[in-house]
Amino acid sequence: MSNYAVIMAGGSGTRFWPKGTVKLPKQFLKISHDTDTMLQATFRRIQDVFKSERIFVVTNALHRNEVRKQLPQLPENNIITEPVGRNTAPCIGLAGLFIKQFDEKANILVLASDHLIKDEQEFHRVIKNGLNFVKENGGIVTLGINPTGPETGYGYIQFDQDKFQEVDEDKKITERIYKVKTFAEKPDLEMAKKFIESGDFLWNSGMFIFRLDTMMEEMKMNMPDLYESLEMLEEKMMSKHFDKVLNEVYHKIKSVSIDYGVMEKSTNVHTIKSDFGWNDVGAWDEVFNISEKNGGGNVTKGPTKSIDSKNNMVISEGKFTALIGVEDLLVVDTEHGLLICKRGESQKVKEIVDHLKKNNLDQYL
Repeated sequence: MSNYAVIMAGGSGTRFWPKGTVKLPKQFLKISHDTDTMLQATFRRIQDVFKSERIFVVTNALHRNEVRKQLPQLPENNIITEPVGRNTAPCIGLAGLFIKQFDEKANILVLASDHLIKDEQEFHRVIKNGLNFVKENGGIVTLGINPTGPETGYGYIQFDQDKFQEVDEDKKITERIYKVKTFAEKPDLEMAKKFIESGDFLWNSGMFIFRLDTMMEEMKMNMPDLYESLEMLEEKMMSKHFDKVLNEVYHKIKSVSIDYGVMEKSTNVHTIKSDFGWNDVGAWDEVFNISEKNGGGNVTKGPTKSIDSKNNMVISEGKFTALIGVEDLLVVDTEHGLLICKRGESQKVKEIVDHLKKNNLDQYL
């Protein structure tokens, strides 16, 4: 029984326009690091726990070559290409088929390619405890994040404070792994405040640890249509016609998240209360929050100058950008477009991308 990791790298990154584009979405950009892209940082972060040959990356056909370019140390056969995006449940199921060829009871960590984790040593400790737990007990472990406030941009996990098991992988810190009561979608502010006040809710990081046979059985019970499609694909895994069959089957698969398809229905889900400096960096506002500020509270990248301006972020590629007498702006200037956005409103960047798509303005995407 061995440990594997699956990095999901199929996101479109629509909230990071104009720097994030169809060809280079968020996971392939240097957003939280000056030297590494988000994907490279994610891969490097888990190499202390997983061997390179046991790390798989799931992406789409458009970005396969970019993954190879950014991760030359990853075996080419470990890049799994989806013909079309179908959300996280099919993504995890497909990766499971590839890993099943090596170990039917593999312990698997699934994580996104575009999240920030500051305390990597603590992250390693937590995932080792999670891997040890599922190895011995089966079930599914989700990494819940200790909330620092009533955040409305994250889903939540409610756990049972009286039902837990203890593991002690490193013989130093005893880890309590709690039974999950329920999952909650992104709440409004008032509901988020109630979640925090209750003391038994965590942010949903979207990272999961499970034993492969456990997840496949959960999919069989809770997502029979997907499981049937995976069985069809498994029959053709070693066939020269696999890519053709994959394309046909995937276009018929429903787009379903693993949260909705499995996690919310399973009675065998657990969570670890985690605190390793996690941030999903979901929009430009988060980039401002995590970036180093200068004396005026500004974040600047590229040739810029600010006069009597504070608490702004300016990312300028190629052109000189000047701000005078303004506050709380996000300014991103690239060859694809210019974004000027009030801080706190960057989630709406997706609406700009939708507008460009609907009006066939693909040259700006």
